[in-house]
Amino acid sequence: MEILIEKGLRRLTLIRDGAPSLVFPIALGKCPEGHKTHEGDGRTPEGEYYVCTKNEKSKFHLALGLSYPNPDDAQITLNHGAITPEQFSAILDAHAHMRRPPWDTPLGGFIMIHGGGIDGDWTAGCVALRNEDVETLFALCPMRTRVRIVP
Repeated sequence: MEILIEKGLRRLTLIRDGAPSLVFPIALGKCPEGHKTHEGDGRTPEGEYYVCTKNEKSKFHLALGLSYPNPDDAQITLNHGAITPEQFSAILDAHAHMRRPPWDTPLGGFIMIHGGGIDGDWTAGCVALRNEDVETLFALCPMRTRVRIVP
């Protein structure tokens, strides 16, 4: 099972056994173009992630938490001196064990696939679905489901 998010097409596809299974329209962050680089930029990240949390009591109906930042995000930021070696190490360790990475670094975090509707790009960097669509996704996707986000 895999989730493919195509930002430019505003589309989330659930892939099962290598084939598209379900397709949902989405909304993105307020600044959807480009890759997320820091907390508060309003961008939805791009790259390889996995579902690292599930929240049945989300303020946006239901939510699947994504493993942003990933090691690639952390490496770039470490090279620019925006995170510490300790923060970098904590992100790598979380990914090695498929846990939730730290969400309190300058990279930001708390990126979710959640409900709340798809009327325009309105999130702080998350991927929003209609509530009925996130219910379906929430039921079908276990923890550690792979998530690919592409431009």
